[in-house]
Amino acid sequence: MSGPPRLFCFHHAGAGTSSFARWQRVFGERREVVPVLLPGRDARAAEPRITDPGRLTAELLDTLGPLLDRPYALYGHSLGAFVAHALARAVAGHGLREPDRVVLGAALPPHLPSPLLPAAFPPDHELLRRLVAQGQLPRAALEEGEDGVWHRRALPVIRDDLKLAAALRAAGGGPLHVPVLAVAGREDTVAPAHQVRQWRTCTTAGFALRTVAGGHFFVRHGRLPVLLGEELDAWPHTSPAAVRPQSSSV
Repeated sequence: MSGPPRLFCFHHAGAGTSSFARWQRVFGERREVVPVLLPGRDARAAEPRITDPGRLTAELLDTLGPLLDRPYALYGHSLGAFVAHALARAVAGHGLREPDRVVLGAALPPHLPSPLLPAAFPPDHELLRRLVAQGQLPRAALEEGEDGVWHRRALPVIRDDLKLAAALRAAGGGPLHVPVLAVAGREDTVAPAHQVRQWRTCTTAGFALRTVAGGHFFVRHGRLPVLLGEELDAWPHTSPAAVRPQSSSV
């Protein structure tokens, strides 16, 4: 099918697709932006959430498989980075068209420990405290009772999403055979750039690192899609074997 290349976007834990709402305007006609909403939130709130990697890849292949009929790239942020990584591995295993590039934002590679994913998940009050400290939830979440909206609606989604992220990291697997671009926030203490750079060991087909202004949720800032547009447009003119661990000026 004719048309522009696609960019599939995968959100962070506890989120929906609102972070990508304005991206199509930035890319214009150069690329079709396809935000992917996981079950159990927003328009899919009535569906059970996914915490099993096998079920996730089956869902993604069933939903997105028909859309892989033209060149495409993947962008995933935090949890979404592991979703994108899992999808890239799954399409290769099923003989489907592979992405031109996989872009992984605000995430540490599976072989490094993550402060977001402890060996044992803490009780609700401690998890809330950590999420507030990381900027994922407002301070008001700590002040409400167990009947509050953050406890009843947000926390169950975030907890299941973190379980999914932990399971995806544990699933591991060999390196990708497509180029990887990693993006880190300069003020991100959860996934700092010097550790995000280690994604270079997870691909055989070329790697680049870019840093952007902001903390762990730099996906909410308007400059990121501009950077991705520049990188994705330039990639066909770049040697796929080049490793370019330099920072952007964004």
